Amino acid sequence: MDPAYVDPDQARDVARWRRAERVRLAGLRKQLGQAGRARVSARIGQLLERELAERGVGQGTVLSGYWPIKGEPDLRPLLTRLHAKGLTLALPVVEERAAPLIFRRWTPGAKMLRGAWNIPVPPPEAEMLTPGIALVPCLGWTGDCFRLGWGGGYFDRTLAVIAQRPFTIGIALSAARLSTIYPQPHDIPLDLILTEDGVAAARTER
Repeated sequence: MDPAYVDPDQARDVARWRRAERVRLAGLRKQLGQAGRARVSARIGQLLERELAERGVGQGTVLSGYWPIKGEPDLRPLLTRLHAKGLTLALPVVEERAAPLIFRRWTPGAKMLRGAWNIPVPPPEAEMLTPGIALVPCLGWTGDCFRLGWGGGYFDRTLAVIAQRPFTIGIALSAARLSTIYPQPHDIPLDLILTEDGVAAARTER
């Protein structure tokens, strides 16, 4: 049997389960409240900064962040510090629905436009970059570094085709751990998961 074959009944069951989990996991973020989310964001920023330093990430590295939506950890203060240290920053941009992401250069305080779903993105004239490291927000995560996102599939689609795959770091709440996401053929695991408690999972193979 083709390893890429997906039983349609199973796929529907997984999709139904994932929709329910997204609602539950989004609720975890909401329960933190604004002050709780701020504390978690600051803690993750501190731990991520330390992790990057231990990995020797520094001037000249292209790092893709993200613009926080729907209660995601806000790492913009960290991105500002990394920019001051000489890292080149980028943000993911949806230029075409159901297509891979592109990454455009971003600097703190730069002019932004409203992109897909009203998420702020760099303007079209911003330089396109290929990140060496990409931060990926996660609604849920597993011990083998699979990620549950909002369901658009953009990061999976991007990682499947990008010529030089970046080192991917999932950013998540510790409480959002799942035993499995019931991986489907299109699901691509990340390289590392970081929560407010530190490195929660890491892969040694790609």
